[in-house]
Amino acid sequence: MNKHIAALALSLIVLGSLPLAAQLPAASPQSAGFSPPRLETLHRTMKTFVDEGKQAGIVWLLARDGKIVDFQALGFRDLEKKLPMEKDTICRIYSMSKIVTSVATLILLEDGKILLDDPVSNHLPELKALKVMTGGTATEPKLEPLKRPVTIKHLLTHTSGFIYDFDGQSELHQLYQQAKLWDAASLKEFAARVGRLPLKFQPGDDWQYGINCDVLGCLVERVSGKSFEAFCQERIFNPLRMVDTGFDLPPEKLGRLAKTYQLDAQGKLVAAPPILGVWPEQGRGIASGGAGLFSTAGDYARFAQMLLDGGAMGTRRMGDFSPAPLRILSRKTVEFMTTNHLAALGGAHRFNPAMGFGLGVEMRVDHGKASYLGSVGQFGWYGAATTYCQIDPKERIVAVALSQHFPYNQHKLFEKFANGYYQALNDAEPPRSDSQH
Repeated sequence: MNKHIAALALSLIVLGSLPLAAQLPAASPQSAGFSPPRLETLHRTMKTFVDEGKQAGIVWLLARDGKIVDFQALGFRDLEKKLPMEKDTICRIYSMSKIVTSVATLILLEDGKILLDDPVSNHLPELKALKVMTGGTATEPKLEPLKRPVTIKHLLTHTSGFIYDFDGQSELHQLYQQAKLWDAASLKEFAARVGRLPLKFQPGDDWQYGINCDVLGCLVERVSGKSFEAFCQERIFNPLRMVDTGFDLPPEKLGRLAKTYQLDAQGKLVAAPPILGVWPEQGRGIASGGAGLFSTAGDYARFAQMLLDGGAMGTRRMGDFSPAPLRILSRKTVEFMTTNHLAALGGAHRFNPAMGFGLGVEMRVDHGKASYLGSVGQFGWYGAATTYCQIDPKERIVAVALSQHFPYNQHKLFEKFANGYYQALNDAEPPRSDSQH
């Protein structure tokens, strides 16, 4: 047996030892430039969240150069039934869905079906009559016409003026709450309800987190001529072998779904109902492009690795030994996606002064304004139930952590997780795999 066949056989053995959804190959921490004793420090830190009753359970995955170097699960996915959190536990990833929806939108761009400066109403005529709320009340709002149309790029960068209904009680929030967007029977009906709502500001004038990616899901469905679910399945999930990712779950997978939890007034973890109508049962709720996906750490790591590898899968690092990589996005599209598009608005998004925002992802642009370890140029996003993904091109790291806890990042899990895996790096320079030379 020559050395190439031996290497292939070894890699297949490693793959076979991983959960089905975690099909990235594995490597020892030492070979990937991590210190095992320092990784134990990360493990102790994460275990503290569970031991102190701050989280019911956590699963996390670290990959470097496309190889899993740390994959752990702690605590419970169901406290009442004492069902453990496992590596293949399925979680609501909420706003980590937004990166997937943004990729779906950019696939349409590459297909030549849209342009970023297209008015979204060209594709969704339900949005032709949008106006901006300048005052008044929910019953008698004062409105002004748009100075410029809402474009697809406004949606991707959260500069459209759309808001969320759950993060305030202003008169505008009350209008959004009264629209009952999450009770819509279809994305077509969702778009119609959105079209009757005003914006917070003129498109392009500010950054505001909101229903932008939900509208993009409607756009993908309308432009592609396929259901949003089917488009994501065909163009993203199937090629990447994301076998446990979707907008609902078949009955045989419901037992692997983690429950969401919150602390009650006595500081005890109790089950919390899902938000934004994210239900696992097929046919219940809409395919929310902003928050509707269920996934696993292993599945999402494959998606993140595709972005880290410049939009391609099918390389040796993705656990597929076919000679030609299969592209989800072009390298130049990923480069454009991960460029800061907020320069005209101060350069940073509202949640973190160290982070700019691209097309569906944040990226670190200013080390000096950060409060935890990282790299300039890292990018990713998070989810309402305390879920985390950051992708670091400089260090070639994919980091995914999934809890199921409200409110979002209540105990600063993200910051401690980031500090924990970055302090565990033990090499002077990032190692490079054979396929990178």
